[in-house]
Amino acid sequence: MRLSRTDRGRLLVLLALAVVVTVFTATVPLLRDWFDLRVYHGTVDSWIHGGGRVYDYRVPGTPYGFTYPPFAAVVMLPMALVGLRTAVVIALLLDLAALALAVRVCVGPRWRRYGWYGAGLTGCLLALFEPLRDTFSFGQVNLLLLALVLVDAGLLASGRTRRAGVGIGLAAAVKLTPALFIGLLLVTRRWRAAAVATAVAAAATAFAALVAPDASRFYWTRALWDTSRVGRLDYVSNQSLQGVLARLGVESRALWAVLVVVVLAGWAWRARRAVAAGDWQAAFALTGLTACLVSPVTWVHHLVWLLPSFAVLLRAGRPRVAGALYAVLCTSVVWLWCDDASGVDGFLGGNAYTWITLGLLVWLPVGQPPEGRRPTNRSTSATADPPSTAAPMISAASAHPGGSAAATAAATVVPAEGEDAGGAGSGSASGPGPGCGRGRARSASSEPTGSTRPAAANPQSSSARASS
Repeated sequence: MRLSRTDRGRLLVLLALAVVVTVFTATVPLLRDWFDLRVYHGTVDSWIHGGGRVYDYRVPGTPYGFTYPPFAAVVMLPMALVGLRTAVVIALLLDLAALALAVRVCVGPRWRRYGWYGAGLTGCLLALFEPLRDTFSFGQVNLLLLALVLVDAGLLASGRTRRAGVGIGLAAAVKLTPALFIGLLLVTRRWRAAAVATAVAAAATAFAALVAPDASRFYWTRALWDTSRVGRLDYVSNQSLQGVLARLGVESRALWAVLVVVVLAGWAWRARRAVAAGDWQAAFALTGLTACLVSPVTWVHHLVWLLPSFAVLLRAGRPRVAGALYAVLCTSVVWLWCDDASGVDGFLGGNAYTWITLGLLVWLPVGQPPEGRRPTNRSTSATADPPSTAAPMISAASAHPGGSAAATAAATVVPAEGEDAGGAGSGSASGPGPGCGRGRARSASSEPTGSTRPAAANPQSSSARASS
């Protein structure tokens, strides 16, 4: 497109794309009305100003309350100093900063090549990604945790392992899902980083027990083990292995445990292969995929953990695969089966995000060395013709009829030395998505979905009162 070859043309393209994205996000998905953020804010406000208990708070008119470990409530205490609107603004800014950091770590040094135009295009594409849309619209913490974990990925990949583990430890203390990254450090024998992550998570948990002893006692002895507080496992937003089984009507815990063990075994094998090749980005991507699969509840907004996988696909030269899978995750397709996920179509379509996650776990390219650390083919470099020899040959060839064409062909077939032949990697409620009540009028309400259906009929995502 010639229009995009000038700065003015690129700006027009970005503005047009931004308009399309804005119209799409304003009309297609149901907006979440900052529901999860209202849970966080209401919890700490009730705790500090109302003398209430952390796990007793409910958003008015709903059965949904705080479900994360006590340390998460302690971290969110500053919300008690501001109003809800201010908290929304701060949460948006923090999410944007976390997203920028996550993209920076995933893309690596290549980000400098693309400038403002590349950054704008990336922003528009990310705005269409359903897990990101939900994370922003709910006011969720997923992006902040992803950024914390990816900071450790960057440290390990660059060899700066002294402080690696701090981000993972903090993320695991806020929410249980990132604890699997401690498992990654253990299976890859990064003992120091694993010890740091474990110590940080334990220290944060102990600190929360000092600040909120009653809440800590209730969470670790009762709330954590009460799975009924999470909501309906068969709800279509639950895109984990447990969610698939629940929608099939299978209640066997033993079968779920077997599937979890199989998935963890495959993950451990592939992650160790990736780390052995120095590919920490793929190892962390595989761990995010696995965490989504083995968690009993993986609401759609939790799937931001898939983002590093798309960066790995792009780095490995699989842009079409990445684009196709990414496009599916932008469509909100699973919500077409929010009322009835029975039948073959429900099994395939209602679990579409689970199949994508499982497919990425099995087929994600691993063992690709980080950019700037590609191994050098010594035998090739030792036998390659030096430039001083090649130049006279081309000059001599040009002295004969047709020599110019021959030289051009030779120059095309044999790349210059060093040339790269390749190309440029919950704690509250999250409600029904766009498929639910698609034919009904949309309205903003205090409900997490804006749906006209009763809240109790549709248990929400990271909602109901248990840790996701």
